[in-house]
Amino acid sequence: MDSVFPFILGVLIGAVAAGIAGSVWRSRQTPSSDTTPALHARVTELSAQAAAAEARATELRTQVTHLLDQQEQAAERERYARADESRILETLAPVRETLRTMNESVSTLERERAGQYSALAQQLQRAHQTDEQLRATTESLASALRNNGTRGVWGETQLRNVVEAAGLTHRVDFDLQTSITSDAGVGRPDMTVRLPGGKSIAVDAKVPFTSYLEASQIPLTATGEEAARRDALLAQHVKAVRGHIDALSARSYWAGLDASPEFVIAFVPSESLLSAALEYDSTLLDYSFSKKIALASPVNLWAVLKTVAYTWQQDILTDDAKHLFDLGKELYQRLATLSEHSDKLRKAIENTVSSYNRFATSLESRVLITARKLDALDESKVIATQQQIDSSPKPLTSSEISPQQESPRPEDSHPTRL
Repeated sequence: MDSVFPFILGVLIGAVAAGIAGSVWRSRQTPSSDTTPALHARVTELSAQAAAAEARATELRTQVTHLLDQQEQAAERERYARADESRILETLAPVRETLRTMNESVSTLERERAGQYSALAQQLQRAHQTDEQLRATTESLASALRNNGTRGVWGETQLRNVVEAAGLTHRVDFDLQTSITSDAGVGRPDMTVRLPGGKSIAVDAKVPFTSYLEASQIPLTATGEEAARRDALLAQHVKAVRGHIDALSARSYWAGLDASPEFVIAFVPSESLLSAALEYDSTLLDYSFSKKIALASPVNLWAVLKTVAYTWQQDILTDDAKHLFDLGKELYQRLATLSEHSDKLRKAIENTVSSYNRFATSLESRVLITARKLDALDESKVIATQQQIDSSPKPLTSSEISPQQESPRPEDSHPTRL
């Protein structure tokens, strides 16, 4: 590519020079006097054209040289650009790999996100179905709890669950629906909890519920008439609770029990029932105390009954320890009596041994001496020598089971001769 332009330029210059030379030669081949001036003019013209062509050729050579320089510079720049591009590509290779990995990760995350959105949609659908079922159940429960009989059964069931969760046993630690007679008349608390020492305490599980149930259906964020209606319903709920406290206080269940603290536990089957009333009227708790009524939610009653169960356990342990102490004392007394008998038996055995030893000594020293003199008359039988008993019974020396021993008598320790 670099040698094309000089070649073309040389061809053009050669063609121009050849044309001029041909014209000069033709003019010289036909000389005449008439054509000489014209020929000189023609030669001059051709010389001027040749000079112009030479100048044009020089200009073209300059332009071609300049173009070649520019082309070479452009090629050099292109080489540098390609080298830079290669270096940049080499430098960006880790970035490209990172981008590829990131693209794969993004694709994976996108697939996972789609799967998670699908699972979330299914869970939301199931949650919606569950909410609908819960709403239907709540409405059914609310409708049922508006009935006084159903509400009473629900409260008694909740009370029974709390008592059993605390570890108390029916007909052992508590009784249900027992009649109590007092100055206020015959009453029937829902539960009578037995305490150690023959004591007991009455528990009632009936509580107002209708006003709170209607108030709970109004959102806390309600404004205007709805908020005012909710506030009025809560006020009715507190008023109903106060009326229930007054009714329980008038029955005086504690007066009809043999030994009971002077108060009755008013069990509120739901934490929200009690907390809503106390939040609306902070003096309600003090009012119940003044009426000898203890308001108890499931958590509070469970703590009280758990304490009662622990007290029963400690009372049983105390009775067992006392019984064990009595048995130990009785056993010790009987061991003392047994030790007296054993000591008497030891003394009797020692007296028997002492008597036997005296008998053997008398037999050897008095009787057999005379009897052996008869050997000369009859030697068919030999009277055996009588051996004394040297050992004696070992006395019981333990101070826990043996009484104070008497000092042994000399005749009991050493055999005497008759």
